[in-house]
Amino acid sequence: MNHPPPQTTTITTRTTVKKLRENPTPSSKIPFQSRKIRKLTTTATAVDNDPTKSPHPPLIKIPKSLSTKPEIDAAINHLRASDPLLAALISTHPPPKLSPRNSPFLSLTKSIIFQQLATKAANSIYTRFVSLCGTHSDVVRNTVLSLTPQKLRETGVSARKASYLHDLTDKFSTGFLSDTLILTVDDETLFRMLTSVKGIGPWSVHMFMIFSLHRPDVLPVGDLGVRKGLQCLYGLKDLPKPMQVEQICEKWRPYRSVGSWFMWRLMEAKTTKGNNGNAQSVVEDDQSGGFWKKKLCF
Repeated sequence: MNHPPPQTTTITTRTTVKKLRENPTPSSKIPFQSRKIRKLTTTATAVDNDPTKSPHPPLIKIPKSLSTKPEIDAAINHLRASDPLLAALISTHPPPKLSPRNSPFLSLTKSIIFQQLATKAANSIYTRFVSLCGTHSDVVRNTVLSLTPQKLRETGVSARKASYLHDLTDKFSTGFLSDTLILTVDDETLFRMLTSVKGIGPWSVHMFMIFSLHRPDVLPVGDLGVRKGLQCLYGLKDLPKPMQVEQICEKWRPYRSVGSWFMWRLMEAKTTKGNNGNAQSVVEDDQSGGFWKKKLCF
């Protein structure tokens, strides 16, 4: 039997290798399977390290607060630079100084009690309510939950507001709300959560976020004082609607809370001047009661 020359075998082998490189067959991919496995493993690791795709929740980022002077200064500087008309108004008023924060639960119960009441009447009812609990530090979830509607009625709290207080307490008891959650969740999520509580509407949430939580970028679009302030500052013929308020104040971001504060200052100054010192807050006229009016005076 004749065997092919060795040189022919060598040539054939080189040609075959060249063809395999240019046109790999399925069998030629077998040696590279381990390389593909390593690539898939690397990709999976990258996904695990990506916080947006990880099954574990990302670290909580606490929202900025107007509780510090540097943040107030940053807000003032931004508003001056972004709105010349507002800059002139800022020059005529001292910067806001927000009062110390109470616990979110305490502030929310007080907000409910003060709704649509004159300041004197609201203070009287709230004082009796606190006495029923014990002290301010005793106004906590378990204490309020233990108060029957009849007991609350004896302090002057209406039956409807008693149901609001119990709904708020229930949501804290189930974990739907908590002081920690309220302090750390973003503005949009917090707004949705709080407006799900009976008796707490958008305006109350906005005031709570500004004056209790000191959130810097809250715009109470339905507030009468803010709307009248914008009308006066910009010389508008008509009172701006909520959508117009958002459009006008867009340039104030991310410090719309402070811009709103100056709208209240503007209207209070005009009211005081017009009434020879016998002013009533525009905010109080907005069916808010005296709770937030006191907050505005700092």
